[in-house]
Amino acid sequence: MWHYAQSRLVVACRAYGLRPIDGPYGDYADTHGFEAASRRAAAMGFEGKWVIHPSQVSGANDVFAPSAAELAYAHRVMEAMKTAQSEGRGAVSLDGKLIDLVSIKMAENLLDRTGRSRTP
Repeated sequence: MWHYAQSRLVVACRAYGLRPIDGPYGDYADTHGFEAASRRAAAMGFEGKWVIHPSQVSGANDVFAPSAAELAYAHRVMEAMKTAQSEGRGAVSLDGKLIDLVSIKMAENLLDRTGRSRTP
């Protein structure tokens, strides 16, 4: 029932360059409910979730922290585009997918959000 309000929050945050964080899940003993709420929030564009109990920290990290594979892919996108740009191309194929300026922005956002360097 809160999806509209949550979606508006995400849009407003993005419009002002802010990182949207979802509110707390009150039933700290319900790990499955917390995970489901976290996954819904992530799907809507939230970058994190408040936790009210230490037992929720690992669940939030599991959902919102990028995996090693996602980080590696972001580095590969940056490297592929760097190579393409040095060859005068604006787009390139990586693993059978088109990589373009939007792909760079997504990779940059992921790496910036995690405090990782944009260069491998």
